[in-house]
Amino acid sequence: MGSSETLSADLLIVGAGPTGLYAAYYAGFRGLSTVIVDSLPEAGGQITAMYPEKMIHDVAGFPAVRGRELVNALVEQASQWNPTYLLGQQADKLHTGDDGLVVGLASGMEVHAGAVLVTAGIGEFTPRPLPAGQGWLGRGLVYFIPALDAHAGQDVVVVGGGDSAFDWALALRPIASSVTLVHRRARFRAAESTVRQAYAEGVRVITDAEVTALRGDATGGLAEVDVRLKSGERLSLPAQTVVAALGFTADLGPLESWGLEIERRTIRVDTTMATSRERVYAAGDVVSYPGKVRLIATGFGEAATAVNNIAVALDPSAKLFPGHSTDV
Repeated sequence: MGSSETLSADLLIVGAGPTGLYAAYYAGFRGLSTVIVDSLPEAGGQITAMYPEKMIHDVAGFPAVRGRELVNALVEQASQWNPTYLLGQQADKLHTGDDGLVVGLASGMEVHAGAVLVTAGIGEFTPRPLPAGQGWLGRGLVYFIPALDAHAGQDVVVVGGGDSAFDWALALRPIASSVTLVHRRARFRAAESTVRQAYAEGVRVITDAEVTALRGDATGGLAEVDVRLKSGERLSLPAQTVVAALGFTADLGPLESWGLEIERRTIRVDTTMATSRERVYAAGDVVSYPGKVRLIATGFGEAATAVNNIAVALDPSAKLFPGHSTDV
């Protein structure tokens, strides 16, 4: 989409994590058109970025569900209402226009909406860069993996020592030609059981080491990774993909300039999920109120509460409670 493009919808959802995806479904159920914007290039928010292969045990109706599978199911559930996704886009400026709210994106695009629902989780994710990987993003360097099958038969190097690094290594091990994990220290932040599993399943683990360079082949694609150990030894590893799992920083970014009541990186809301600014609502981990419990399940309920109140705000003749989906 061009940077000068303008889109219109009943509801703009800022954040494509589980709460935002469920809000998109529920908004469609209420007959509202939706646009979803997220700074990450894939839907799923923190789950996709940090733990897509981990099992989640506290989502109602699932004794256990893999993070990636939960996100895929939420996307499918919302898809029946055809929401518009603007992924890899940052929501920047907010102002009131003649026909509602206008959100300007960092790309220059504008979204006109009757209401805005902020479901930004713990904020906008920015991956911590791999210094040696400068210039290689999109040419072999990735920060997370949308499709595991794209790396079948490849030599993959994962850089990092946390849960997400080991999750990626374990997920890739059955399909990749080889998986090597490189960590700068001998100790890991990942759970001990996950580390043991990685060793047991044949992931090569190199500790007290750092990646110093990525080198390509004649076609310009990634071919090798140079690694330097603290001992002074140098290694050259074959690699068509490097996963930089060094963690992410998160903050509310431009949302802090939207005139909302913000305290400790959370947005204050009332019982309708309304913020201090008219027609702007919030739900999920980004909100705070007395007794707030940060669970995915809580976010789902807050999304439904917000959308139902938004429906009435946009059309005062609408009912707050539309009935159960089984009545339709």
